[in-house]
Amino acid sequence: MSSATDSLSPQRIAQHSHWPKRLPRELAIPQTSLWFNLDVAARRYPDKAATIFCGQAKRYAELHAEVEALAGWLQAQGVAAGDRVALYMQNCPQYLAAFYAINRANAVVVPVNPMNRAEEFGHYISDPATKAIICSADLAGIVEAANKALPESQQAKTVLVARYADALPPGGVPAELSLPEAMLQWLSADPAVPAGMTRWTDALAAGHAAGPHTARPDDLAMLPYTSGTTGLPKGCMHTNRTLMSNCCGGGQWGYASAESVGLAVVPMFHITGMLYGVLGPVFMGMTMVIMPRWDRELAGRLISRYKVTHWTCIPTMIIDLFGSPNYKSFDLSSLKYLSGGGAAMPQAVAERLQQEFGLTFAEGYGLTETAAPSHGNPPERAKLQCLGIPIFGVDSRIIDPVSLEEVAIGEVGEIVTHGPMVFKGYWQQPEATAAAFIEIEGKRFFRTGDLGRMDEEGYFFITDRLKRMINASGYKVWPSEVEMLLYKNPAVQEACIIAAKDAYRGETVKAIVVLRAEARGRTTAEDIMAWSKEHMAAYKVPKIVEFADSLPKSGSGKVMWRLLQEKESAAG
Repeated sequence: MSSATDSLSPQRIAQHSHWPKRLPRELAIPQTSLWFNLDVAARRYPDKAATIFCGQAKRYAELHAEVEALAGWLQAQGVAAGDRVALYMQNCPQYLAAFYAINRANAVVVPVNPMNRAEEFGHYISDPATKAIICSADLAGIVEAANKALPESQQAKTVLVARYADALPPGGVPAELSLPEAMLQWLSADPAVPAGMTRWTDALAAGHAAGPHTARPDDLAMLPYTSGTTGLPKGCMHTNRTLMSNCCGGGQWGYASAESVGLAVVPMFHITGMLYGVLGPVFMGMTMVIMPRWDRELAGRLISRYKVTHWTCIPTMIIDLFGSPNYKSFDLSSLKYLSGGGAAMPQAVAERLQQEFGLTFAEGYGLTETAAPSHGNPPERAKLQCLGIPIFGVDSRIIDPVSLEEVAIGEVGEIVTHGPMVFKGYWQQPEATAAAFIEIEGKRFFRTGDLGRMDEEGYFFITDRLKRMINASGYKVWPSEVEMLLYKNPAVQEACIIAAKDAYRGETVKAIVVLRAEARGRTTAEDIMAWSKEHMAAYKVPKIVEFADSLPKSGSGKVMWRLLQEKESAAG
């Protein structure tokens, strides 16, 4: 009599071999919208803190009421089912309210990196045909500049502006939290709001009731953008269903429940911050302690004061925390689950975590296209510098990127993934969508573009990437996008962006620039970097600028970036 695994490949058999006995292989995904998760949490835990921000708690009932009022206001401005609404701010309680209000209004969230400048932000208005924008007051000027630069037919018609100060405690931030002075001033500021925009508090006071909630599981819910090897960023189409999968799974994987307290410091616009700071915690009814920006001393104090149990982060944050002269005075004993990704956790740091705090860092792996994790290390059996095993309902394979045939265990190939959290395709890019998927055994697999291998126990390891990309402290920098922005500099004739090794960030951005004749001898590396800071997000700004007389080119005239990258890698 044959077993159920007889027909499976060795790769598939290995993936089943060390699945945690405490977990189901697949999840029963709720057939509801993301808004319904907040509706349920607010009914179950009305007086429980949904968020804590600089000492100010917001109860689930309060968050629910705020969302209903905002959804009604958005609908009163003409936002209808399926319309796109951009969300452009740093981590704050209003971010959660805005996200769920957009979903409650049956519309689509377009999360935008708050580090983006006007030249970059315009794409997030024009490409998805954004109907409305919700932003923080300090970014309203960028929104106005980006909107005005577009033809009137492409401009967003409605802009709602929130102040971080409105979320602070009425009596001031508790002294024991000791917020850095620069952060306190930034959060307390009241920037002028450009004419024609509406203040958050005025929208709440307007008293508009929201109409019926009609969003279904397979309706588009979020359009996060990811860049690629060529061209401008592309929108990844995620439905309520694709996002719901990891909402449900995160808690089971990491021992979380309604009693858990999370630290939300990964930026919420980022798919990881979105899943672990906005979506998953509300599904479970957790309390989230929100950090607007990373500060190691503040992180240590918040974990200690609020007894944080769950922290999803970027490994560089752990490294930075350990670098604090005060880290031994922080009480980290409440932490039960520490996870993250974006960059490998150095073995020495992981060992210190284990020895000093008894904590295992459970690395995971995922992409914007997979709504954050498609793989994760079981915390009870984690491996270092490892992506983990495919999570609930995920089938991942290692294939030859040319022949598309499955390779043997231990051999390197491209990681391809099939699972309930995989996106539906790129927004209005049918050719890019077609190129991103292949069919294996009748199932649709997403081609990650990452090269990796799988060991005999079913754990995946990344070895390289097919895509041209720089990973700087977990932020993905796409060289072609930076090059396109640099070409707008009047001193630049040609530019090639490559990765340079960096002890702290892992990789950093290096620009090799050919100056125009009139700029030679007059333009410095510092000039290029200063210009870049004004025209692109901070993490994309070249940290190293090298001038060259010319760039190597192929017979067809294309810049041979790989040659320059190999030369840089050899020198490092």
